[in-house]
Amino acid sequence: MKSLEIGVVEDELVIARTIINTLGELGYSHCGPVINYTEAIQMIEENKPDLVLLDIQLAGKKDGIDVAQKLNELYDVPFIFLTANSDIETIDRAKKVKPYAYIVKPFTKEELYATIEIAFNNFNDKRLERKTDKFEEKPSKDFLFVKVGYVFKKIFLSELLFMESDANYVTLHLKSDKKVIARSTLSDFMEQVGQKIFVRVHRSYCVNINLIEDIFPTELSIQGMQIPIGKSYKEELFKSLGIDQV
Repeated sequence: MKSLEIGVVEDELVIARTIINTLGELGYSHCGPVINYTEAIQMIEENKPDLVLLDIQLAGKKDGIDVAQKLNELYDVPFIFLTANSDIETIDRAKKVKPYAYIVKPFTKEELYATIEIAFNNFNDKRLERKTDKFEEKPSKDFLFVKVGYVFKKIFLSELLFMESDANYVTLHLKSDKKVIARSTLSDFMEQVGQKIFVRVHRSYCVNINLIEDIFPTELSIQGMQIPIGKSYKEELFKSLGIDQV
């Protein structure tokens, strides 16, 4: 069985090296360490770790809780907070982003192992529940309703070119050149659509593969508009289209 790949976000390099050595002793692979918000998002985007060990205090203005918020918005990756702070204010902030566990430094090898295994197991259980719920839900539709202000607007999926994410908002681009903006995340919208014709090609874009016109090395075109292709999403896109990259 493939060992878990653990992403390490820790700005104290001595502690980071200790964590990496401990992960190796426990049989895990790792990516990182990285020390700030920007590096953390880049590592997650490029390496797609199975789980992230996330220090709350990081170099720079944005901290580990900001990284966690982005993980919740854009990525389906569990994370465990590592911190030397166990004060009420820090814990209250941490609870809001729903980590799978919270470890106070210093911790032992045994504590780290138990926490990783339990957190990843719980994550897999929740993911399985979500998939099961999807199969038990209503049959797939060729439309969805999007709340815009006080109105629920009907969108036919065949008219939907692509979805574009910007923080907590998603813009739906339609064939008619109209745009519908809704307060949601891209992941939530993809779950709501629930059809294989919509594939994520970038952390901020999901496209209707039936309407793709051309594919270039780093972007694709739909109705004359250029959409970037993220490196980590290219393989899944080509697989969905039945394209052999060789």
